[in-house]
This record gives sequence, C-alpha cells and structure tokens, in this order.
Amino acid sequence: MKQITVHAPATVANLVCGFDVLGLCLAEPYDIMEVRLLDKRQVIVRTTNNFPLPSDPAMNTAGAPLLEMLAVLKQDVGFEVIITKQIKPGSGIGSSAASSAGAVVAANELLGNIFSKEELVRFAMFGEKVASGVKHADNVAPCIYGGVTLIRSIFPLDIIPIDSPPLYVTVLHPQIEVRTSDAREILRKEVLLKDAIRQWGNIAGLVAGLMKSDYELIGRSLEDVIIEPVRSILIPGFDLIKAECISSGAIGGGISGSGPSIFMLSKDEATAQSVATVMQSVYDRIGVNYHMYVTTVNPQGVRVVER
Repeated sequence: MKQITVHAPATVANLVCGFDVLGLCLAEPYDIMEVRLLDKRQVIVRTTNNFPLPSDPAMNTAGAPLLEMLAVLKQDVGFEVIITKQIKPGSGIGSSAASSAGAVVAANELLGNIFSKEELVRFAMFGEKVASGVKHADNVAPCIYGGVTLIRSIFPLDIIPIDSPPLYVTVLHPQIEVRTSDAREILRKEVLLKDAIRQWGNIAGLVAGLMKSDYELIGRSLEDVIIEPVRSILIPGFDLIKAECISSGAIGGGISGSGPSIFMLSKDEATAQSVATVMQSVYDRIGVNYHMYVTTVNPQGVRVVER
C-alpha cells in the first residue's frame, strides 16, 4: 500500500474542568488528509486550500510527528502529506491535533500498523509542541483513540479511554483567532488550594458521570473555577451564551480548548439544535461572524476512507 486517505476529526479539549487531561472527539468537522509512502527519508507537507505552511517540516504540525516516527524507523522511507484543511487553525477545536494525529495514523497504516495507539499519541504530541510550545495530549489522544479520553499522565504517557452516554455537541466557532500559546500565557501560575479542591471534585464527578451515564452529574461537574474565568474574557458574549444555552436545556459546556470556540453538550439532537439557535441569536446581536456545528461524539477517531 503506497497511498491512503483519512478523515482527521476536530476535538474538544479540557471539557471545562479537565485542563490538559480530558478531551473528546467530534464527528464533524474533519480535515481530509492524503498520505503517500516515499522511497526516500524525507517529509513533505502541502495543503490544497492555500493555508500557509512552514517550508521546514520540523516546524509543521503534521511534519514534526512524522520526522519523529522516521527517527525510530530502520526503513528507508518517507512521507508526503496533502491536507485539505476544514478545521481552521486557532479555532479551539483541535486543528493542529487533527494534522498531527491524522498524519501519524495514516503513516502507521502505510507501514502495516507497527505502532500502538499510545506510541502514535507520543509522536503526535510533537506536532502540538510546534503549535503551542508545550507537549499535551488532550486533543491528539481523543483524535487517535476516539470518544472521550483521560490523560492521567504525560510522563510517562498514560491514556484511559472513558465510556460515555449518547451526547450531542453544539459548537460555535467565532471568526476570531485565539492562539493557544497566547491563551496559556494569561493563565495564573499559582492556584488557591480551595479552588484546586473544587476543580478535582469536578473532574472526578465528570468522569464518574460519563461512566455512569448520569447526565445530571455530568452537568453539575461541568464547572471550571481556574481556567474559564480568565480565558472567557477573550470570547465575546461567552457568559451570556452559556447561561442562555443551559436555560434552553443544554447539559452544560464551556470553552473548547483555548477558545474561541464554545461547546455545549445535550442529551438529544432536538435540544442541540435549539442550543444552536440560542448561540446564533446571541452572536447575531453582537455582530460577530461565526461557524456552527451540531454533531456527536465520534467513537472512532481518525478514520481511513480510502486505501
């Protein structure tokens, strides 16, 4: 097999209270990635829709993970990656993670699936370091594993897939950019013990709620007393949207990743569509352009669509 095409999906990181440790995979949107096996040790990355890319693959979110993969391979091979980007960089729904995860999953398929999912996450984290300056796995892990994942530890890497009940996800992507590196810079370096205790309770409650299919427990655990109060100032209308969406039946939600996207979870599609209407109404009043997605949790992650 010399060529493969995959869909690399968007993701929601943090899930409100789980900064850098929780994430879920979305069914839509997704990038389309075509990866070709080369007979020379090199990595080439291009896009079909004119997104600017660094010429050095080591500085590219799809190229850096593949270079790390080549470093451990004894084979004289390389990869060419052609990406049709549908997840806008700086959107907060895992654009860099989709490029990183899609590249390594496709490359692994071409090599005969010689690497485990955990090894693929380890490679993909190098793409996240290119994007944000920090290795983190809360986007690449759900993108590769599918569903909801808990990253218990980065060093050593320890990823736990988490069962969840049916969930619909409404995502509003304001057409403004919040760089992950900038969103990290504004965070407090120290946290009050009382806030940490409350946050630990929410993370544990959210994981328990997902595993028990307890929507009420999920809802009351979707609270962030550390990150959201700081980052929400970067997102127009955030507090109003959150309040009105919950009043309209959403289980809960918050900032997707570092923003500016806002996500809300619902039990059923009808509620998710009503939540979308609420979000649209608020942003129409504010006068900020946006993209809207009403989707579900993707249990598969990166998917091979053509061999």
